[in-house]
Amino acid sequence: MARRLTSFSKLLITLLIILGLFFGIRFILNQTELGTKLVDQSKEAMEQSSSSNTSDAEVPVPEKPSMDEDVMTVQLVTWGGYAPGLYFNEGARNNARSRFLKEYGLKVDFILNDNLETALNAWVADEYDVLVQTADAFPLYTAPQEINAYGPKAFMQVDWSRGGDVIIAKRGINSINDLKGKRVAVAEPSPSQTLLITALEAAGLSYDDVTIVASPDPVVAATTFKGPDVDAAVVWSPFHLEALREIAGSKVLVSTKEQSHIIGDIMFAKESYIDQNRDKINAFYEGWMKAVAELQTNESNRNKAAKILGEFLGFPEADAMGAMMDVHWASHGDNMNFFGLNPGYKGMKGSDLYDKMARVFSDLGQAERVAPPWRNVIYSGAVSAANNKLTGPAYRAEGAPEFTAPTAAEAEAPALAIKPITINFATGQFALTENAKTIIDLQLAEIAKTFANLRVRIEGNTDNTGSRQMNVELSKKRAQSVADYLMATYGMDRNRFVIVGNGPDNPVPGCEGSNSEDCRAKNRRTEFQLIASPEAQ
Repeated sequence: MARRLTSFSKLLITLLIILGLFFGIRFILNQTELGTKLVDQSKEAMEQSSSSNTSDAEVPVPEKPSMDEDVMTVQLVTWGGYAPGLYFNEGARNNARSRFLKEYGLKVDFILNDNLETALNAWVADEYDVLVQTADAFPLYTAPQEINAYGPKAFMQVDWSRGGDVIIAKRGINSINDLKGKRVAVAEPSPSQTLLITALEAAGLSYDDVTIVASPDPVVAATTFKGPDVDAAVVWSPFHLEALREIAGSKVLVSTKEQSHIIGDIMFAKESYIDQNRDKINAFYEGWMKAVAELQTNESNRNKAAKILGEFLGFPEADAMGAMMDVHWASHGDNMNFFGLNPGYKGMKGSDLYDKMARVFSDLGQAERVAPPWRNVIYSGAVSAANNKLTGPAYRAEGAPEFTAPTAAEAEAPALAIKPITINFATGQFALTENAKTIIDLQLAEIAKTFANLRVRIEGNTDNTGSRQMNVELSKKRAQSVADYLMATYGMDRNRFVIVGNGPDNPVPGCEGSNSEDCRAKNRRTEFQLIASPEAQ
């Protein structure tokens, strides 16, 4: 005879059935192909539901920083210059394999955030410890009182852009001088302005000599270039390639391959953070410099870095390698130069870029005031602290480009930029006066340092007073005097200069006869010209 179940027995059986169903469903979801498909379909449905209330144009929210206060959180952007840090960290997030951790006990998280405004807000809120920027655009952070109150301090140069920033132009624009009166798409305010302004200065032009079509960023500038509204644009590589393919006859006018010392990336932190974490900052710098040395001297290390960078940026490995090739990673020696710690260095320094653009951004009304001087917004302690540790060839500064002796053809090669200046010489003399040296310092030296990979052609011109033969010889000696001064004062390679003496044979248009004192004065000029040199190494 069957026995009736007690209430407790019924409850126990019910619980056993529920547990059996729970573990059975869990097994199906986690361990079977059917379960995997069901989970994936569920996730897709949730994502579609979530995205139905979100604009397609909305930028994804950057990954959240770690809440661990012991972790140094560093913002990065989509750029090949940051491969060394990712390589040394063995990835984006702090992990047991990180050499920052193994060698220095330092935990580092790298967070990708291309939105500079949200990154700055996160930095203010102490969600990021370190931000990236370029030295020339750093005044946009240090000038505003509300940001300057946090004491932003640049502590490391990351790289020089070497092809990552590009000026492209449409048919008929073959030199920087040809940009006069043209419409140029450029992001304002941004490092793109620095590239354009310094290029125009090399041609004796100013920002007012072009019509600016403002863009929110260089990618949009590349898109604008495809339309009829602009003649040229300042863009990022590789976004210029598609624009050039779509516009027949368009070309790269100049890039940071030629204008090699103008866009220098830096990292900065709050003064309070540096004061409280000097050991971390110093260790971060030293580890990064070790990575740079290893990447510059070993191909397999570069391949590894490209793989890690590609994973971080969501790029194929080949594209990541291409991004890495568009920069020169700053070594420890480069940092010594950049921060003015090498008294013998005569090239472009961070202070040159920063102080110049601090004035420019103020003059253009894009900064509320002239930013504090460079010396007030840097912490060079990390560079100094590593100076006795990072020794040997791998840590040396990048050498100046070496040029072969100029050829006769380069005396007549088309110029990328021509800047006429007036240097007064005593009658029949070619020695530089102190006033002439000052003019060279102010108007020529910076251009020569910025365009370090280009040859400089100096052409002397005279009026038609006196014999032609005498004037030709005199104009050549005067051009040579300018080159000699640049070599002696700024350490430039003698072979870089192409010296031409035109005498009276190349008068300015409208003054062919030199029949007035005004015309004779215009014809007594020295032209400073930049010409491409594929032989520069």
